[in-house]
Amino acid sequence: QVQLVESGGGLVQAGDSLRLSCVASGRSFSYYAMAWFRQAPGKEREFVAARNWSGGSTVYADSVKGRFTISRDNAKNTVYLQMNSLKPEETAVYYCAAGPSISTSRDQYGYWGQGIQVTVSS
Repeated sequence: QVQLVESGGGLVQAGDSLRLSCVASGRSFSYYAMAWFRQAPGKEREFVAARNWSGGSTVYADSVKGRFTISRDNAKNTVYLQMNSLKPEETAVYYCAAGPSISTSRDQYGYWGQGIQVTVSS
């Protein structure tokens, strides 16, 4: 079992930056691929970014490339999502997820955090 707890969300203005953190506990964090997804009201949960266990491979949704950065610190069992130049349409609940390999599909991630709200005002 892996437990994931997100933090760092909140209310920001358009163009601002925010960094989300996700701390993992339980089984060996460093062997899991980690990802961030988000879900806006009335919409399906969508992929944002993922990083493999070694950190050597990353993938981003086209909509966030160049603005968001996923990173991880295996010594701290933590994965981060640095979000720059935020847009109002990126208001959503952001979820941290863990799975056996890097993927953009939510079906490949068996462990999820409870989610954290990010609100971007215009």
